[in-house]
Amino acid sequence: MKTIKARSDFERVYTRGRRYNHPLMRMVICDAVSEGDPGRVAFAAPKRLGNAVLRNRSKRVLRETARACDFPVPGHDVILFATAATRDAAPQDLCAALMRLSARAGVGW
Repeated sequence: MKTIKARSDFERVYTRGRRYNHPLMRMVICDAVSEGDPGRVAFAAPKRLGNAVLRNRSKRVLRETARACDFPVPGHDVILFATAATRDAAPQDLCAALMRLSARAGVGW
C-alpha cells in the first residue's frame, strides 16, 4: 500500500479533494497527480480524539481496514480521518463504512 508522505501532497489532497463523512470515519479524496498512478492513502487522527496511544490505535485500525478493503483506489489519493467511534468499531463495520464512502465518491467497486 502506497502512502502519502510529503506535506505538499497531503495539503494538495486536503485543499483540492472532495469530503465525505460517516460516523465511523471521514474521507477526503482527489485525483492523483498524473494519469495511471497507483493511488495513495494517508491516515490521520486529530488531537481531540485523545492522547497519542488512542490516536495511534485509531490509525492502526484504519490501516487494517484499508488493507482488508483493497485500498487505495488506483488513480486517486485518499486521506482517511479517524473519528471517536473508529477505534472501538468492529472491522466489518469499518470496511462497510469505507465501501459506502467510496461508492458515494464514485470510485467504488
